[in-house]
Amino acid sequence: MTAPRHTSGAPGGTPPVYLRAVGTALPGPPIDNAALAARFGFDAMWEQWIDAFIGTRTRHLATDLETGEQYATLAELAATAADRALAAADLTAAGIDALVLGTATPDQLMPATVNLVADRIGANELPAFQLQSGCCGAVQALDVARRLLLGGDHRTVLVLGGDVCAKYFDVTADLSKVPPAELVNVVLFGDAAGAAVLSTEPAPGALELRRVVNRLTGLGQAPGQVLEWFGPAQPRPERIGVSEDYKAIEQRVPDMASDVVAELLADLGWKPDDVDFLLPPQLSGRMTARIVARLGLPAAHEVSCVGETGNTGNALPFHQLERVLGRVEAGQRGVGIAVESSKWIKSGYAFEGV
Repeated sequence: MTAPRHTSGAPGGTPPVYLRAVGTALPGPPIDNAALAARFGFDAMWEQWIDAFIGTRTRHLATDLETGEQYATLAELAATAADRALAAADLTAAGIDALVLGTATPDQLMPATVNLVADRIGANELPAFQLQSGCCGAVQALDVARRLLLGGDHRTVLVLGGDVCAKYFDVTADLSKVPPAELVNVVLFGDAAGAAVLSTEPAPGALELRRVVNRLTGLGQAPGQVLEWFGPAQPRPERIGVSEDYKAIEQRVPDMASDVVAELLADLGWKPDDVDFLLPPQLSGRMTARIVARLGLPAAHEVSCVGETGNTGNALPFHQLERVLGRVEAGQRGVGIAVESSKWIKSGYAFEGV
C-alpha cells in the first residue's frame, strides 16, 4: 500500500469532495471497421486507413446502420448510467441533492435532456442543470458539482455526461467519393453516456477530487469543430451538419493538454513523477498516443478506452474513471484531461486515493 502523500482535504482549507461511484452505458453491440466498410461500400484499404489514421477498432452506435432508425436516446443511455452509478454508491435518486448533465447533443432543445433523465430515475424537487458543451462538458459538469458541494448546501450530486452523434449519420449517403476530412466523422465517433456520484461523504474505494480546471482559450480563433442544428424552416443544403478541421485539432490539442497538466501539477505542488494514473484526451487512438508521449508523466499508467468505444464525447471521462475506480490505492494520484476543439477549451481534473 502506498503511503498517503498529503493531508486529507483540498488545499486552502476547503472540505474534500469525493468521487464515490461511476456508471456507464453503451448502445448495442460493438461495430468494427469491417462492418462500417461493408455498410458504406469500401474495400479493405479503407479499413487500413482507419487503423493507420484514426486507431479506433470498434464503436457503439445508437442508430441502426441498415435502417437509419435511432434505437437509443441520450436520455435513455444517461438514465441507465445514472442507475448504475447510484447502485454502486448504494443510493437511490432520493439521496441526491442536485443533477448536472454535460452534452453537445441533447435529444431536443426542450425539454432539457437532464430533466428527462431525472424523470426516468425518479428524481424530483432538486436543482437540475444542463451544460451545452463538447468534449469538455463532462469536466465542466464535474466542476459545477464540486462547487455546489463546496458551497455547503449539498452533500451529494449526480454528474452526467454523454453524446449520441450517430443521429447525424445519413446511412443512405454514397461515401465513396467523400474526402478523408469528412470521412473522419463517420469513423471517429461513438455513442455512450456516463454518470458519477460526487459527495462530501467518503466511502471505501472513493477518490478525492482535488482540483478541476476549465479554460476557454479560443479568443479570436476559428472553431475547430462545428455541430449544426437546423430547424425544418431553415434548411441548409449548402452546409453539412458536422464539420471539423482535423489538422488544426492535431496541431493544437497536444499543447492544450500539456498546459492543463502543468496547471494542475503547479496548483497541487505535484511533480510529474508523482502522477500514477493518466486519463488522457480520447479524440482517437492515434492522437491519444501522441498526446501521452507529449505529456511526459514517466510513472503514470495510461487509462484509455477510445479504441473500443470510439470518441463518445462527454461520456469518455466516465468510461475512463470506471476503469480506474477501485484500482487507486491510498495516496496514489491521477489526472484526467479533456480538450474541446469547437472553440478551443481545455479542461482537466486531479484525484487522489483516500
